[in-house]
Amino acid sequence: MGIVDLNGLEVRLGNRIVLNGLTGSLQGQAIGLLGPNGAGKSTLINTLLGFHPPSKGTARVFGLDCQRDRAEVRGGIGYMPENDSFIGNMSGVRFVRYMAELAGLSAGEALERAHEALFYVGLGEVRYRKVNTYSLGMKQLVKLAQALAQGPRLLILDEPTNGLDPIARQRMIQLIKEIRQQGSVRLLISSHLLRDIDETCDEVLILKDGRIAALCNIEEERRSNRSFMELETVGATEKFSVSIRGLGCECACFPGGRIKLVIPDHIEARDLYVIASEQGVQIRRMNRRRDSLEDIFLRAMDNELGRADHVSL
Repeated sequence: MGIVDLNGLEVRLGNRIVLNGLTGSLQGQAIGLLGPNGAGKSTLINTLLGFHPPSKGTARVFGLDCQRDRAEVRGGIGYMPENDSFIGNMSGVRFVRYMAELAGLSAGEALERAHEALFYVGLGEVRYRKVNTYSLGMKQLVKLAQALAQGPRLLILDEPTNGLDPIARQRMIQLIKEIRQQGSVRLLISSHLLRDIDETCDEVLILKDGRIAALCNIEEERRSNRSFMELETVGATEKFSVSIRGLGCECACFPGGRIKLVIPDHIEARDLYVIASEQGVQIRRMNRRRDSLEDIFLRAMDNELGRADHVSL
């Protein structure tokens, strides 16, 4: 059983199918949710929260059916929405306390948790100020505080760095990393910023046109896919390129002795140096990188998994 389990999940809004046959188990400590606009990210979040009933299939959180057991599911989820939904005349601590009470905590416990959460996110000194006087960065932090205050098992963050300046963004990313490292709360983070997901998540679910385009452990996906290398050489000839191809590499040569390679995992840098030494070629520079999350995302967008009804997700 995963954190979130999807089994043939279909969701219709009106006459339109928004989520189409989603099947998969999300296992990570921090799961990134990616996809272009209209891919179904917000619909999936709302389905997990019990707002959209499935037309087919099921969605489960910690084994609980998101529709049948929605009160219990919501009790275990802290939700930081993308859009502001404040009661402006409330102070920060009163707002967070109120949200914790709505989640089922007693008044005394909610107040205690509100103070703790606001200090944790760095708003302790301004917790008595009205929320409508907060800066954009502070408003994002108080949304995070109210999501944490109830003590959730799963924390859903929808565009947590939306609109933040670089310093505020880094503070938010650091808080997310700290929550992940503590290990007591699982995270589902929806963002249009690949960098945010790359920095905070170990698993990614990529949606495209309401279907799953990719569901993978980020590091495992990087390791399992091809490595790219660029060489700057002196004295390289066509013979050198042929020898490299003989190792199983894909090779493209450019003016000035530049060579770009796609190399299989069993090939090491020393193998290239051995060939270069044998042929009198100097390797002046070598840059090697694994697939980035951007590579994984773009590859998922190119894979038309939904092109045939018989494709199993």
